[in-house]
Amino acid sequence: MKNKKIIYIVGGIIIACMIGIIVFYNWGISASSSKDEEVIVTIEQGSTASQMLNTLEDAGLVNNKLCGQIFLKLNHYDRLQANTYVLNKNMSLSEIFSIIENPDFKYILSSKLTIKEGTTIPEVAESFAEILNISADEVIKQWDDQEYLQSLTEEYWFLDESILDKDILYPLEGYLYPETYYITEQEPDLKSMTKLALDMMDERLSEYKDDIEKLGWTPHQFLTFASIVERESLFDEDRPKIAGVFINRLNKDMLLQSDITVNYAWQRTGVDVSVSHTQIDSRYNTYKYTGLPIGPISTISKVTIEACIQYEHHDYYYFFAKEDGTVIYSRTYKEHQKIVEENRWY
Repeated sequence: MKNKKIIYIVGGIIIACMIGIIVFYNWGISASSSKDEEVIVTIEQGSTASQMLNTLEDAGLVNNKLCGQIFLKLNHYDRLQANTYVLNKNMSLSEIFSIIENPDFKYILSSKLTIKEGTTIPEVAESFAEILNISADEVIKQWDDQEYLQSLTEEYWFLDESILDKDILYPLEGYLYPETYYITEQEPDLKSMTKLALDMMDERLSEYKDDIEKLGWTPHQFLTFASIVERESLFDEDRPKIAGVFINRLNKDMLLQSDITVNYAWQRTGVDVSVSHTQIDSRYNTYKYTGLPIGPISTISKVTIEACIQYEHHDYYYFFAKEDGTVIYSRTYKEHQKIVEENRWY
């Protein structure tokens, strides 16, 4: 009877151990994350399954390497294909190796689109044009198609009739989220690539939807404001403070007098603005028109969006950026004039 009891105990321990091993193994070959996070992985020509496992581990796609090695022993992959893949951390090892064995075009990197922070539509169009093998002018022309734009206002909550105003230079200015996008389509078109950037803006901006409403602005007004802060700030730490300066001016119904809005109206770059430049009759010209410009003037980063939502409350109404990017703030115009005279570099 005693021996029988020992057998039961030992048997129970063995079963518990086996269950533990199975649970551990299943965890080890499962997805490394529940989040949707794309990862680019290049599998070199001639790589063995074991070498591929090392590459996947380096990319953060493997929970446990030992489990991965056991997985490869239990499953024989004889036709693994070298390629650059767009994989995801929510994929299991089984899914990943199935993709590498029988590649689907939707997982193979065809090209890469990079939209930089603080860039304008003509600059962004160049990046699209390079991939599509068309001219930047053709990209801009398609982005100006009224029927297409109208369809976008019906699809995205943050796009409204404001982008259809005849005085808007580029309707999608400020709406294409700055990010690196991995294109898997073998023959991508402009609309599908534009959708990637608009979908990302939807994802990023939705997080702040309630905050934007609390500010009393439409998404168009908010992005217009944020784009000015984006272009006026060289360092992240200055963004909330510069946003506060512009908020103070708006609350006092003062002209924003942002040089970069004047340059945008002229479609020129640089920081120098002459008196004659400020005379341009454009609704982007914040030296001539009070309130916000008619629309955004550049792409906008997440850090700037957050800086504008959580702008710094203070009593500064002026600021001046020195040549090294250091910003000096002033409460009065007299103080500001003195600072400009002492530090002007352009």
